[in-house]
Amino acid sequence: QVQLVESGGRLVQAGGSLRLSCAASGRSFSSYVMGWFRQAPGKEREFVAAIRWSGGSTYYAVSVKGRFTISRDNAKNTVYLQMNSLKPEDTAVYYCAARGSLLYSGMYDGGQYDYWGQGTQVTVSS
Repeated sequence: QVQLVESGGRLVQAGGSLRLSCAASGRSFSSYVMGWFRQAPGKEREFVAAIRWSGGSTYYAVSVKGRFTISRDNAKNTVYLQMNSLKPEDTAVYYCAARGSLLYSGMYDGGQYDYWGQGTQVTVSS
């Protein structure tokens, strides 16, 4: 049974940093893409970042490029999202997701992901 468990969300001041973690279990993710999405109150879910587990190619939303970094630790089966220079508009529930396709098409579409975590709340105060 695949499980994705996020952690690390909390209240932080604008300009601060946070690192989110996503512990993945239940299968090998070597042929998967791991993504982070977020959903703010009253807004649609949006893509944040993704990484190919094998090879480590990364992809970012324009709104976070240069501030956020996605990475993975193969030994720990964990994906991270390092968030720097946080802004109040980064406030959202952040979700980890896994996609069993390496195709670029659909990388940014949450509907193309197969597994989801429960989410972790990130709140950035001004």
